[in-house]
Amino acid sequence: MTDTSKAGGEAGRRTAAHPRTPKAPPTIYDIAVLAGVNPSTVSRALSKPGRVSAKTAQKIMEAAEELNYQVNVFARALPTGRTQTIGLIVSDITNPAYFEVIRGAETAASAHGYTLMLAESAESADLEMTAARRMLATVDGLILASPRLSDEEIGRLSSTKPVVVINRSVAGVTSMVADIEAGVTDAVRHLAAMGHAAISYVPGPERSWMSQRRWESIKARCDWHGIEATMEAGQQPTVDGGRRAAAAVRAGRATAVFCYNDLMAIGLMRELQAAGLAIPEDLSILGFDNIFGSDFTTPPLSTIKSPLHALGASALESLLAAGDRAAQLQDDPALPTELVLRGSTGQAREGQKMSGNSLATG
Repeated sequence: MTDTSKAGGEAGRRTAAHPRTPKAPPTIYDIAVLAGVNPSTVSRALSKPGRVSAKTAQKIMEAAEELNYQVNVFARALPTGRTQTIGLIVSDITNPAYFEVIRGAETAASAHGYTLMLAESAESADLEMTAARRMLATVDGLILASPRLSDEEIGRLSSTKPVVVINRSVAGVTSMVADIEAGVTDAVRHLAAMGHAAISYVPGPERSWMSQRRWESIKARCDWHGIEATMEAGQQPTVDGGRRAAAAVRAGRATAVFCYNDLMAIGLMRELQAAGLAIPEDLSILGFDNIFGSDFTTPPLSTIKSPLHALGASALESLLAAGDRAAQLQDDPALPTELVLRGSTGQAREGQKMSGNSLATG
């Protein structure tokens, strides 16, 4: 015979202690009944496990797991004002450059017991502001990756809660910017050694701070080498954006082209190859970021590698330390860029090679 009195009594005590409908989520009172402890003990065990014995904590955790109990972060935030969540907004979630940024931030967040919330602005300053305002109502801080907002708008957001910016320098706001000089210097030196006397740059969106920063660095290094440097019209930082730049690039004098990012470089390469040009025999092409798949092209893409994972992780760490270290950061020598040479760069076309510091044409 099965003894049902104990089970029945347990169910009765649970109902009497804190009755709930079958669809209602479990509470600490339900855990307390199942574990045979006081609700206050459950509260301490879930918020600060070190304040109860290991044996009691184990009983409570097993009960919570059995009931499929989920912590209500907003309820927990009432006494502390903290939700243990961080918001991250990227300008284009389909851009592989952000994959490692997100992964770096997520790894760092998990290590500190935080949850990462993700949103996308789709290259729109208006959508970015909407997402930022919504997130700031519930998160402890916000990371903006390549934001399209103005400096003033970012400054206003940072006056509400801690904000860290990636790939952008904003006065008064902690900014994580990789040192691009190392990668650009090596890239221009390589092209000069290959005889290139005219170099073009295909920029990204007009509101992209990093796009302008990359052009300034390229122009400075080209000037030092006596190389002619020109900038084409800005494009969306996508494969299609690179394709749209092909006609202007082909009409110019450049024998080597930097693109704002790898996606644009891939689009430019495909469009030029479809028009019958050989890469790198007719034109050398370089990108930025070294995204996953940049070596899948034919030929594989030469690029300037950005420390994407480190940028995401450093941004998260800086955000959590905002109370102790709320300073603006410029290019961080600890986050260097690096030239990755592959098959898309080579010797300049004959007749348009360097001759001293001048452009020689045949």
